[in-house]
Amino acid sequence: MKRDPIELEIFKNLFHSIAEEMGAALRRTAFSPNIKERRDYSCAVFDRDGNVIAMGDHMPVHLGSMPMSVRAAIETCELGPGDMVMLNDPFTGGTHLPDITLVAPVFIRRSRVHSHRTRRKALADFYVASRAHHADVGGTYPGSMGLCHEIYQEGFRIPPVKLMRAGEIERDVLSLLLANVRTPREREGDLGAQIAACHTGSHRLEEICARYGLPRTQRAAADLLAYSEELMQAFLDQVPPGTYRAEDFLDNDGIRETPVKISVAITFHKATRRRQNRLSPAASKAFGFSAKSSAPRVSVDFTGSDPQVEGSVNAVEAITRSSCFYVFRCLLQEDVPATAGLMRPIDVIVPERTIVNAVPPAAVAGGNVETSQRIVDVLLRALAQAVPDRIPAAASGTMNNLTIGGIDPHTGEPFAYYETIAGGMGARPTKNGVSGVHTHMTNSLNTPAEALEYAYPLRVRKYGLRPGSGGAGRHRGGDGIVREIEMLTDAEVTLLADRRTRGPWGLSGGTEGAPGQAAIVRPDGSQQLLSGKFNVRLKKGERIRIESPGGGGWGID
Repeated sequence: MKRDPIELEIFKNLFHSIAEEMGAALRRTAFSPNIKERRDYSCAVFDRDGNVIAMGDHMPVHLGSMPMSVRAAIETCELGPGDMVMLNDPFTGGTHLPDITLVAPVFIRRSRVHSHRTRRKALADFYVASRAHHADVGGTYPGSMGLCHEIYQEGFRIPPVKLMRAGEIERDVLSLLLANVRTPREREGDLGAQIAACHTGSHRLEEICARYGLPRTQRAAADLLAYSEELMQAFLDQVPPGTYRAEDFLDNDGIRETPVKISVAITFHKATRRRQNRLSPAASKAFGFSAKSSAPRVSVDFTGSDPQVEGSVNAVEAITRSSCFYVFRCLLQEDVPATAGLMRPIDVIVPERTIVNAVPPAAVAGGNVETSQRIVDVLLRALAQAVPDRIPAAASGTMNNLTIGGIDPHTGEPFAYYETIAGGMGARPTKNGVSGVHTHMTNSLNTPAEALEYAYPLRVRKYGLRPGSGGAGRHRGGDGIVREIEMLTDAEVTLLADRRTRGPWGLSGGTEGAPGQAAIVRPDGSQQLLSGKFNVRLKKGERIRIESPGGGGWGID
């Protein structure tokens, strides 16, 4: 049947509006500043096979990896109306432990739901999912983002389990989680907001199906997948065939000072070549291929990347695939449907037990936030050889993950503050980079000084741009940020950051951006410089100052 382009556009926006409204519901009802103010959350809509058909304009590192969480929920749990699955296990569809995902099935035709005696697998018509970064999920350090050697130190690990059953919360499951975190009231409130987001998505899908009918709505979802694939194929037709290689490095893993290499080879096959899909039916389904899909036109091979490390910068497979999804979607430079169809022409090869596909018991807290950024950098560096007019210089390349925790003297209760600090965007082929902005795999905001000081025993002493930190060139890289926070009580401070030993690279003759740095500022004004990854105990009156990297420059000035 020939697709109606008008109807396709209508459904594209309908599905996207559902994901956006889910995010709005989550933001409005959340308890923590990290979700309410920084918007460290994501929501998406999936078809009956678990393929993503719409994403909100939320966090790229969440969205590209969320399909693996949905698939894990579908394959692990028997789902009925009113059920909801919770998980955060990085080795079973998650990313890192603070990111808790809720997955809910949407049943439009209730008659299709069979008794467990006759049919075990879910017969849902759609799925919705919400993911949020929780400011603490237990573990050795407040904020659950410390320098750990194995995942068991990083916090409470949740395989796919039912948080709700037939519309009722499983109180024993919730109690088990809340007993293992430092801020149980805030965690329960944020989980309640995620539940509300999933309910919002379910209701909106029911309304759309009531208006247009289930068969027409599901056909539109399938058409969006195919349309996205066609758009990607059309872009790939424009890329010169060949293999493009690049490598980049993390400063270290936080335990040893040895740089950690990420290597990639991106091979574009000839545009006229339509290769047969030789994947098995199970593999085709797992990676979002349809029966009519041709085999991947592009291979993204991370062979040659360093083995997984002792520190917490290991990335799981979901993170690497998410980074690839983000980069190739950005290459299209147009308003394309953010669906699983975009990745059908792209084969991602991630060898096990490497920094880009770690296995238990690897520590992974920084893989989601730091290694994902470096994966994007290395992908862009390789693609700059193929499509130089579309690729910017390196951005700051780090999320500067700052966590502060202790006992609030006003309440006598534990507190946990988490924030990522923006940096400079890399300069582009036609214009300067933007200063003081989150880039690539993060799309969050800052915590306003007023909200931070209201919620925590902390005071913002300095917050502004870092002049001159952007790389020079025909187009200058954006400047980083300086953020200085004073402790109003004794507190544990942890930083997971990178780009401290080498600055973000420039392109076409542009220079590097300035590396980041961090320091403790004592009450007497003396300073102690620190590395990019540390944990330190600060006393009341002491300050932590973070200076984030600037972006690389582009072109010769």
